[in-house]
Amino acid sequence: MDIIWAGIWGIFYRKFFWDFVGGVHMDTATQKGIIPGKNSAPFIAIIVTVPFVQIVALLVGMLNLTGTNAGIWSTIAAVAYLRAQIRGELLEGARENVGKREAA
Repeated sequence: MDIIWAGIWGIFYRKFFWDFVGGVHMDTATQKGIIPGKNSAPFIAIIVTVPFVQIVALLVGMLNLTGTNAGIWSTIAAVAYLRAQIRGELLEGARENVGKREAA
C-alpha cells in the first residue's frame, strides 16, 4: 500500500524533491525560487516532465497488492452506504431479520 501512496504523492509533488538536488536559489526579475541543477536533468525528464516513475510505481502497487479487490469493494460499499444514509433510504423489513437464521 505504501508504494501506491508514494506514487500518488510523487504525482502531485513531483518537482518538490528535485528542486533541492543541486538547486540554486534565484531571486531575479525573471527567475524566482530554487532552480534545479543541470546534473538532475535526466531525473527531471522522467519524474517531473513525464511522471513515468510514479505511474510505474502505481501500476506495480496495484498489481501486487493482495488486498486490492477487498479495498476497492469495501470503498465502493462504504460510499454506497453513505449515499443511502444521506438520501434517507430505508431497508424495509430489516428489523425483522436481525438475529434470524434460515435452517440449512
